[in-house]
Amino acid sequence: MKNNNIDQLKNDYMNIVIPEELDFAVRKSLMEGKKKMNRQKYLKIAKTTAATAAVITAVFTVGINTSEALALTLSEIPVINKIVRVLTFREYKINEDTYNANIKTPAIEGLENKELESSLNEKYLEENKLLYEQFAKDMESMKANNGGHLGVDSGYVVKTDTDKILSVGRYVVNTVGSSSTTFQYDTIDKENEILITLPSLFKDESYIDIISENIKEQMIKLHEIDEYNVYWIEGIEDSSMAVFNKISSNQSFYINNENKLVISFDKYEVAPGYMGVLEFQIPSDILGDVLISDEYIK
Repeated sequence: MKNNNIDQLKNDYMNIVIPEELDFAVRKSLMEGKKKMNRQKYLKIAKTTAATAAVITAVFTVGINTSEALALTLSEIPVINKIVRVLTFREYKINEDTYNANIKTPAIEGLENKELESSLNEKYLEENKLLYEQFAKDMESMKANNGGHLGVDSGYVVKTDTDKILSVGRYVVNTVGSSSTTFQYDTIDKENEILITLPSLFKDESYIDIISENIKEQMIKLHEIDEYNVYWIEGIEDSSMAVFNKISSNQSFYINNENKLVISFDKYEVAPGYMGVLEFQIPSDILGDVLISDEYIK
């Protein structure tokens, strides 16, 4: 909402004509409430508060019904925040000696675009159903071959939840001896109710090289600060592998609370396992010429 609209609403609110009967009713209720408090100090505060709230609600209703100016002004105030929530829809669990699975399925609720809401929720359900079925299959196979240790932990995190952006990350940690971790993100424009993809942010594919070069520069600087920060890129002498050249066109990403683009890499994707899941915030100024607009990235 633009500032001039906010200012107009504030002026309209301040200029609301309060009808005499409403003003009298408010003053009368307050005076009676004060007398009642003096007589009944032993009453619990919670009970008094509830009664007062009921009186105020009733008086406010009278005001709306008796003042055309008040009712008209209130009708012009828009609903600013649309409630879009992420909650746990389904959970799979297995706890059998050395076999452990904990799989939480998220669900997005509150979008008016039910097609988008349903497609995302169906995707989450299908992903976790397959994950559970694969775990159960691997568990039975392992049991038939002298047993072992097997685990999977899957869930979700809400990375960003502003008036404009909702970014939900889904992770899977597989444990068979060592562990691997993957992260996938969905970023939603809550106002326009559309799914934001990485390519949709840019004019053309030049963003791939721009972002990739910046990430490699960040990796080298981080390694210079601490030699144990090892990445599989050229330019780091201790790196035993040179596997990362550039991001994919649909690289995992999200937009953070500061409207910055964050690129994510799975464990083992661009660095040794001890480095874990890696994230790199991309400076917005290097993206200015290739962004379609500054609506999301600023």
